[in-house]
Amino acid sequence: MSIVKIGVIGTGSISDFHLKAYAAHPEAEVYAVSDLNEARAQAAAGAHGAAKAYTDYRDLLADPEIDAVSICTWNNTHAEICIAALQAGKHVLIEKPLCRTVQEALQIQEAVKASGRLLQVGFVRRYDSNAQLLRSFADQGEFGDIYYAKASYIRRLGNPGGWFSDKSRSGGGPLIDIGVHVIDLCWYLMGRPKAVSVSGNTYSRLGNRAHIQNLSSYKAADYDARYNDVEDMANALIRFENGASLMVDVSFTLHAKGDEGIIKLYGDKGGFEVDPEVCIVTEKHDTILNIQPQTDDSGFQFEQAFANEIAHFIECVQQNKQPLSPVEDGVEIMKILNAVYESAAAGKEIYL
Repeated sequence: MSIVKIGVIGTGSISDFHLKAYAAHPEAEVYAVSDLNEARAQAAAGAHGAAKAYTDYRDLLADPEIDAVSICTWNNTHAEICIAALQAGKHVLIEKPLCRTVQEALQIQEAVKASGRLLQVGFVRRYDSNAQLLRSFADQGEFGDIYYAKASYIRRLGNPGGWFSDKSRSGGGPLIDIGVHVIDLCWYLMGRPKAVSVSGNTYSRLGNRAHIQNLSSYKAADYDARYNDVEDMANALIRFENGASLMVDVSFTLHAKGDEGIIKLYGDKGGFEVDPEVCIVTEKHDTILNIQPQTDDSGFQFEQAFANEIAHFIECVQQNKQPLSPVEDGVEIMKILNAVYESAAAGKEIYL
């Protein structure tokens, strides 16, 4: 296969990162787009040179010219569209989270097996250059046994509203929107150990705080201040079968001094930080060293990570390779996310 013809389903804000990366890739062609909003679909097609624009994703999937699709729609449609795409013989890049429930995740996994096509989950943080650098260090034993990780992604005023705050469409709030990124990245950098139990809490105390003035925040295109039924924040302790553990907290809104993003991992030979910037901690000659790797960027580069993710997807399609973030990993992360919500609802630890 030479040029991979791509269909992008859903032309909301996140799709821009997919469309731009495909358009810039020398071996990909944005062939078609689909969106329920015809004007938005036409605009995206025109902006990225797509030959066709559809308002029904089924019509896009029926197009024999299309080799692969990116799915950038509401979470509640992920399973349905993924399965339909695979059955139509298309390779799939699905935005995170894989879906909303473990049952849906398992159905997608079965569809992947039955179709013989590949599915790549959009865990874009894995594709960041710094994450790959740190993973290579870990693979070479630089940090020894990584036994503890912690991640904190706090937005003080960051409920996007719209479909993000509608549980029926999103599946949840900051845990499934932001938490999925940091939980997956920590899990990936720890070597993907099997999760055995989860203890979690969710809080819904502040709502979308639409009354706040003098401070701006991102709002979804369908923002409606009158509706919000997702959690404000969530925290969890995740235990793994190798004895390692991960502590995480995330929020859409919180009475915090400011936004904060921290990711740290600790091993018995060394440790490292990913956010807010990369740092490696080790020992040499009985002295602790904080090492700053010399790279182009010390922090997470969103657009570059998307470009890497898209390039990897094209390579996997062309060479029939298993992606770095396969459907099996999407299933495992859904088990963890669902267990946090289940633990919070039941008020007890959940065993997987």
